[in-house]
Amino acid sequence: MSLFFKKVLRGNPSNPTAPKKWYPILKSIGLVKEREVAKLLADETTLNPKEAEMTLFQLLKVIVRLLLDGHTVQLGELGSFRLTARGEGSDTEEEVNAGKIKSVHLHFTPSDELRKEINDATFRDISTIQ
Repeated sequence: MSLFFKKVLRGNPSNPTAPKKWYPILKSIGLVKEREVAKLLADETTLNPKEAEMTLFQLLKVIVRLLLDGHTVQLGELGSFRLTARGEGSDTEEEVNAGKIKSVHLHFTPSDELRKEINDATFRDISTIQ
């Protein structure tokens, strides 16, 4: 297993006169949709592909419901999902209300095991597969 990168020439936005430099940028080699994930999951379990697909669908519903009820959701060695909010500041505590919330963001924190696996990744130049 390898992560693929491509080479990109970029300037420094904070210093437009600085010379451009080359950077490695991670590149996806394709999108894997829910049905394919379900098939792969079925190969690893006793579920059939349709049951696995329904499990993924129901998992999404449960996670959304728990997050919207104010919970942090930890999924074993995958990691945790939580919501945070960005809001407008107020001069006094009394002025703070729900209307000051401008956006809600979903945050994922990988488990230590997942983080280690990702940090141990190997890399390949994407031009080697074309």
